[in-house]
Amino acid sequence: MFEVTQSYPENGEHTGSYYAASANPSPKRAAVAGRIDVDVAVVGAGFSGLSTALHLAERGHQVAVIEGAKVGWGASGRNGGQIVNGLNAGLDRIEKRFGREKAEAIGQLVQEGGNIIREKIATYHIDCDLKPLNVFAAYTSNHMRDLEAKKALWQRHGMDDHVMLDKHELRDHVSSDVYAGGMLDTTGGHLHPLNLALGEAAAIESLGGRIYEQSVVTQITHQPTPVITTEHGTVHCKTLVLCGNAYLGSTEPALTSRVMPVSTQIIATEPLDADTANALLPSGACIEDVRYILDYFRLSADNRLLFGGGTVYGGTDPADVEKKLRPAMTRVFPHLANVRVEHAWSGNFALSYSRVPQMGKLAPSVYFAHGYSGHGVTGSHLFGRILADAIDGDQTGFAIFEDLPWVPFPGGRRLRAPYSTLGSWWYGLRDKLGV
Repeated sequence: MFEVTQSYPENGEHTGSYYAASANPSPKRAAVAGRIDVDVAVVGAGFSGLSTALHLAERGHQVAVIEGAKVGWGASGRNGGQIVNGLNAGLDRIEKRFGREKAEAIGQLVQEGGNIIREKIATYHIDCDLKPLNVFAAYTSNHMRDLEAKKALWQRHGMDDHVMLDKHELRDHVSSDVYAGGMLDTTGGHLHPLNLALGEAAAIESLGGRIYEQSVVTQITHQPTPVITTEHGTVHCKTLVLCGNAYLGSTEPALTSRVMPVSTQIIATEPLDADTANALLPSGACIEDVRYILDYFRLSADNRLLFGGGTVYGGTDPADVEKKLRPAMTRVFPHLANVRVEHAWSGNFALSYSRVPQMGKLAPSVYFAHGYSGHGVTGSHLFGRILADAIDGDQTGFAIFEDLPWVPFPGGRRLRAPYSTLGSWWYGLRDKLGV
């Protein structure tokens, strides 16, 4: 059984993931020491912070990124690596909660995160195993009807990139008998997320931006101008952007109760021979099912099956990730029952109660973004560009999200995890019953 190792910012090491084991070389970066002055400081070297800093650096801003561990240490370097368009909350749910005008505005943006990723990879020649195609897999006829409704909804918002797949057609993408059909997103895809983060960090530095690692933030002062305090120094800036997401913790009390850390897990098999790998996922697409507690999987560049799933509200790690995920993997692919698992890991994403990510200001010069609720690969890149636009004077995109009301979790911080767990049991039961 593979033993999962825990890592924290205090030791600065990446978790024991396949991504860390196959990461591209990256330099050892200095920690904050003494006083540093910069135009824009970004806390967090995950996708939100890196996207914000890179867009600003491209426009000539003097920018510094402050990271408590290493670039991509959190969710951005541990996730499923899937380019899934849209937000966790569907556009229909957004329209019902926030109105048609907001839904239409957000509908114009939901594919831009993936476009930003592809543009940065091409511009900066980032080696991160980018592959096309994403498939949503359905277990039941009810799931298929939901996907058909989603396809029609996205078409109403100008997106016509989805193809419905019956059970037979789905086998061109995933060779499993458990699914009733699915939907192909031709603009989706997948990649090595940690190598994307490392490539974006290198791009920032190539443009004169600075990145400080091993610099845990101990205090944040908003006024009269923002100041970030770390163990060995301070960063003074004109504008501050907080992008710690699930790992910001209580560093900024005003944000602590807005989101809840939720852990998800991934296992990586030993490399499979080419025939086996191609038989599993013939088109090379990444797959996610449409259940409430879903599975997601894809092939790595060296033909490992990366299989993820599971949810632990509150952000704690399961004692044995492989034991938790192997049954789900073998349900989809029974002939992999004896395949060896070489890596197993866990990581946290930030869940908002509405499942809509949040963006706003805590002070005139203090911005934040978080709460992607499991759709952070694309959403974070989009929000990074929107934050850069706002700092640069264009508030159009920022205004769409800034005034969305956020809803606290029922029961507050103490009861939010058990409340959400009860909810997940209910929806999990519905999944099992096929309703």
